[in-house]
Formats: sequence, C-alpha cells, structure tokens
Amino acid sequence: LYLVWGYTFGPPMATSPINKMREVLVYGVSVIDRNKIFMGIPNYCYDWPLPFVQGETMAESLPNQEAIVRAAQHGATIQFDETSQSPFFEYTDENGVDHVVWFDDVRSMDAKLRLIPEFGLAGGGVWQIMNFFPGLWMVVNALFTVNRMG
Repeated sequence: LYLVWGYTFGPPMATSPINKMREVLVYGVSVIDRNKIFMGIPNYCYDWPLPFVQGETMAESLPNQEAIVRAAQHGATIQFDETSQSPFFEYTDENGVDHVVWFDDVRSMDAKLRLIPEFGLAGGGVWQIMNFFPGLWMVVNALFTVNRMG
C-alpha cells in the first residue's frame, strides 16, 4: 500500500498529485498483478495557514465542495497546476493570516480516474465517500460502469 497524498502536518501540496500517482502506479504494476490493484482517491482537501513551518503548521481538512465555497467567500482566483493536475487558491482570512488551499475539481478527478483504465487496474475507491462532491460522481458515471458491492 502506497500513499501519495499529503497530510495535515505536511507541506502545502496537491492532495493527490497526478505526477506522483503515476510514479507509484508505474512501479506498482511492475511488481504486482494489475488485476490486484485498486487505486484510492481522496475526496477532501487541505487549507494551510502560511507561512508553513515544519512540525508546527497544521492544515485544516475539508470537503472539496467547501473549498470552492471558501474561494468564493474570499474572492480568491482559482488556479490550476498542470504538473499535479490540481486546482489551488490563496486567500487572506479575517485575522490577516495568508492561506493556500489545494483541492480537487472535475478536471483533476477526471485526470486521476483515467489512470485506472490507463494502467489496467482492477478498480478504484474513494476515501471520504460521504463528502458531498457532485462533480466526482459525474466523472465516475461518464468513465465507468459502477458495480455496487455489499
């Protein structure tokens, strides 16, 4: 099991950068039967106060949909990092603290989910499936036939 996404105590970065996911999958399929690999995708994001100080700064975890609301509340411009295939924005809160928020949107989820057929994986799963994010399900339904388990 390899985790390629950030943590609340790590430096600000995309929650699951596609370039790192791809690196892990290239290695994974070289040592494990593809039919035994399920890719997990996190359905949450992180809001880091800045400046980041290793061992002190802790990000707030929140649903991707909340990140979009937060950007609108603060009049932030959402940008897109091509390398990680992830959106992010910066804002200053009411106490004058700067923040950076890395989250997922339909574009980033689409790029990540396309790794499943690209690498011929057995399937995928969503961490924090109960976080409301309608865009995720639009992408899933457009790309896959969903098999309900259990």
